[in-house]
Amino acid sequence: MIRVLSALGLVLIAGSFSLDVAAQDSAPEKNESVPKGWHLKDLQKDGLYGISLDQAYDFLKSKGLKSTPVIVGIVDSGIDTTHEDLKPVLWVNTKEIPGNGIDDDGNGYIDDIYGWNFLGSKDGKENVTKDSFEGARVYWKYKQKFEGKSESQIPAGEKADYQLWLRAKQEITKDATNKEEVEFMKLMAQVLKEGDSIIRKDLNKEVYSCKDLNTYTPLAAAATKVKQIMMATCKGNDNYDITSKMLIDDVQKDVDKASLLEQPPTNYRADIVKDNYNDFNDKYYGNNNVLVDNESAMHGTHVAGIIGAARNNGLGMDGVADNVKLMSIRAVPDGDEHDKDIALGIRYAVDNGARVINMSFGKSYSPEKKWVDDAVRYAESKNVLLVHAAGNDAANVDTAYNFPSAKFADGKRPQSWITIGASGDKKSGGLTASFSNYGKKEVDIFSPGVKIYSTVPGGNTYADLQGTSMAAPVVSGVAALIMSYYPNLSAVQVKNIIEKSVSKPSDRVKNPGGGPDVNLSELSVYGGIVNAYKAVKLADEESRLTKAAPAKKAAATKKKK
Repeated sequence: MIRVLSALGLVLIAGSFSLDVAAQDSAPEKNESVPKGWHLKDLQKDGLYGISLDQAYDFLKSKGLKSTPVIVGIVDSGIDTTHEDLKPVLWVNTKEIPGNGIDDDGNGYIDDIYGWNFLGSKDGKENVTKDSFEGARVYWKYKQKFEGKSESQIPAGEKADYQLWLRAKQEITKDATNKEEVEFMKLMAQVLKEGDSIIRKDLNKEVYSCKDLNTYTPLAAAATKVKQIMMATCKGNDNYDITSKMLIDDVQKDVDKASLLEQPPTNYRADIVKDNYNDFNDKYYGNNNVLVDNESAMHGTHVAGIIGAARNNGLGMDGVADNVKLMSIRAVPDGDEHDKDIALGIRYAVDNGARVINMSFGKSYSPEKKWVDDAVRYAESKNVLLVHAAGNDAANVDTAYNFPSAKFADGKRPQSWITIGASGDKKSGGLTASFSNYGKKEVDIFSPGVKIYSTVPGGNTYADLQGTSMAAPVVSGVAALIMSYYPNLSAVQVKNIIEKSVSKPSDRVKNPGGGPDVNLSELSVYGGIVNAYKAVKLADEESRLTKAAPAKKAAATKKKK
């Protein structure tokens, strides 16, 4: 999520935009404060609060251990399967014959070579790239049923749906009735549209980033305004890889929200996917195109590289895990994902051998939470670890709504689930990311998520992105690394090892929600940042104890006899 309003310092003055002087024409920083790949570094050796990955590999080498491949399911926006740093580590369904139009392995998904796309038409001609706000879908789904009724008039079995609808209504009403902000966003959208058309022609690029604008001198006033807005946005987010499309889409979403009281959101998914959404058993939809296009696959490709981009090949960057197979499950559009797609995506990953599932997405409503809960229970029963990003709203998720969640509807919790907040380095603004969600009860640990350099689609390229979406795959990579060298450990054991082996900062850290600095234990359950070296050392001990346990049990039984 791009922080638009707070980052820009824009105000409405006499019907036009005015930027704070300090924000004008801010040149991109050279990003020398933290080097590329800083998240893999070691605090003692390199002076950077990374995960000590080289030390982890040195330890594994000293033990003479050999690795076995681990499949990691990436439920996300898709992956660029042509990227040179990812091709060697992609999961390939060897039971399928590519391109023959036959479901060779009989799993219901035809030609699912690299994974599956739950956001496309069966014939592969159309794919969902953007989608609506889940709160709007909830509001309009129940509007006719609940409008004008009080809670006393609602049957007991429908009260949960009624409360969900009320929350959605309150949020949409608030967005729609803040007229000053609505007019502000409409004006911004218009300014961006006018200036963007000029810049695209000047640069001969359909999509451009702040880096592209650094040396660009606009001649037209409309283009100048867009450059100012873009540069201020990038400076405020400390990310100069933000593109014009990202910003324009974010602003348009806010404009669209303002009209949701008058008209329902566009049903993008239904118009293309054409399944019976209300029937969970109608699950064999979509197609095998997990790339779709470069813009759509940006997020998932970046996540994939963090987990397991080919190591030591002299290209771009190194992933965390050295023996992984990355499976792409496309279920996250530009907008709020649908619960059915997520639930089926988790099940697909499990059924096809994933031992870790990375989930770098989230939303504030989950009307079909039962489907997702059942899928999580299924993953847990199959010894699969689920790694979820905490979110980027600088919110306390002990109290804020954030789905999918590590709590079932009945109050019980999955044992093989871990929730990740985003950390940084003192040189990049502090040990906690300013945008990261946090929670003493709901966020387990923190992990590097600021200025993370990884693979992006199109021309074998790389870029810095940041978010808890980048923090989660660091942990998924560490989990896969442990499982690869210690395959006898269960998903629950690996989760516990990662949590118990965190590095705990001695200094107090910034609270993303504001207020005085606090101990990291006030922002997370285990009060620390993932450390691969400490994790593999603990995994080595745990593995030996696990191997010894059956022998001890047998000896004790024999002694009793």
